[in-house]
Amino acid sequence: MSVGTSQQTTFFKSNIVPAAGLCLLASVVVALLLKVLTAVQRKLRVQWALEKDFPVPPGAHWLLGHLILLAKGELEFDRIGQEWAIQYPQSYIFKHGPLDGTLSVNHPDYIKAVLQRPDKKDERIYGLLRPWLGDGLLTTSGAKWFRNRRLLTPGFHFEVLRPYVKLFSDSTNVMLENWKALGSGSSVDVFQHVSLMTLDSMLKCALSQDTGCQKRNTFNSYISVVHELSALVMVRARSLISSMSDFVYNNSSAGKRYKKACSDVHQFSEKIIKQRKQALDGLPANETSPRQKYMDFLDILLMAKDEDGNGLTDAEIRDEVDTFMFEGHDTTASGLAWTLYCLARHPGHQEKCRREVQEVLQGRPDVTWKDLPSLKYITMCIKESLRIYPPVPKILRELEAPLTLPDGKTVQKGTTIFICPQRLHLNPTHWEKPEEYDPLRFSPENSKDRHPYAFLPFSAGPRNCIGQHFAMNELKTSVALILQRFSLAPDDTLPDPVPVHKIVLRADSPGLFLKINPLS
Repeated sequence: MSVGTSQQTTFFKSNIVPAAGLCLLASVVVALLLKVLTAVQRKLRVQWALEKDFPVPPGAHWLLGHLILLAKGELEFDRIGQEWAIQYPQSYIFKHGPLDGTLSVNHPDYIKAVLQRPDKKDERIYGLLRPWLGDGLLTTSGAKWFRNRRLLTPGFHFEVLRPYVKLFSDSTNVMLENWKALGSGSSVDVFQHVSLMTLDSMLKCALSQDTGCQKRNTFNSYISVVHELSALVMVRARSLISSMSDFVYNNSSAGKRYKKACSDVHQFSEKIIKQRKQALDGLPANETSPRQKYMDFLDILLMAKDEDGNGLTDAEIRDEVDTFMFEGHDTTASGLAWTLYCLARHPGHQEKCRREVQEVLQGRPDVTWKDLPSLKYITMCIKESLRIYPPVPKILRELEAPLTLPDGKTVQKGTTIFICPQRLHLNPTHWEKPEEYDPLRFSPENSKDRHPYAFLPFSAGPRNCIGQHFAMNELKTSVALILQRFSLAPDDTLPDPVPVHKIVLRADSPGLFLKINPLS
């Protein structure tokens, strides 16, 4: 080969390789641009279809949409949303920007049409929960959701729930002993106390773990981590950049805190699951539980089998444990805290509940399964409290197929639907004098003509809360035992608690404080 030929070969090689790399890079860029353009086109098509049939409230910014109203503060933002729910009784569009909007549905007929279908949860909120809760019932969808919902349903049969009432009583009585030690007239942040108590109950009922956490206060760190995770998710959801980019969020200080908190929660559940599996592996062949007293939630998960004989994987079990531990203790704590606040603010109703408890329990320190149907007035007070202060303030769905509403309007596939139970429950169109606390709304004679989708503390339809009977049994038990031993009054030295919409309805700073006085 001549020198000239060799130089030509080197020249071609040195230029062909970079050219090939540039072509590959250009192809990747073009593919990404096409993907973005397709997504934008899809968003625009859905948005234009929405705006053709549904009203848009005024005040939307050309770029940020109605998110600009967040600058007024969270409480003012929620107040405006309540006004819009009344002003637009069927629905309205909440704009997130020029390309995106959410259809907020406000009428029970519209809500029924949405919730009767098992559409997936909206990824803009629930997708942010996935690093924490994995693919549990709250976040998953489709065939996997159907399968797991079917496998978990036996865990909430009344025969499984029956022995839990004794455990609710035990945990509540531990809390009441702690209150007694504080002294008469003490002011307590009930959110803090009932969160620890419902966690104690959840550990016993779901995992058979009697940790004594209320006496040693050892699980305050777990509750703090759960609260931090909830707060971080809501902050990210309302950040335009962080909510859209996992890379940006994961490398931020908040993202690193979120990752650490997820790791802490996962380590806790994985340790308990590992211990239970080891205990089950050591059992004789004819036994199915290391404790013969009752079947807990973890037993159900470990033994569940589908029609093909396949059980849940270790990852699926952890996801369901994390989901149930969060939803089961945090939402119940919210419902209980606000119920106690309502009864403290309405001493007449509190006294009626107390007389009912005294008649039913006759001084017994434990509520039994047979007692629960007799706690009729307490049940009405709990429901009225859940109406004004629903524990889960937001329900979001993403339509997986077009939806035709009762008035004939069609909503496109891919549309995000928003339902706010609190706005529904406080809407004078559906509730007479909704700001008043009136438990008799839920008497049998006053409930029979109410729209079944006008009251949604546990959502409704196929994706309703699987643990709603568990939660109501715990609420009845706890309220009964608390009122049998203590009277409750507001702490008027502090400002009234203001509800704030996090993943769970909480009280704004300084908290939800009540004065407790033991009864003779």
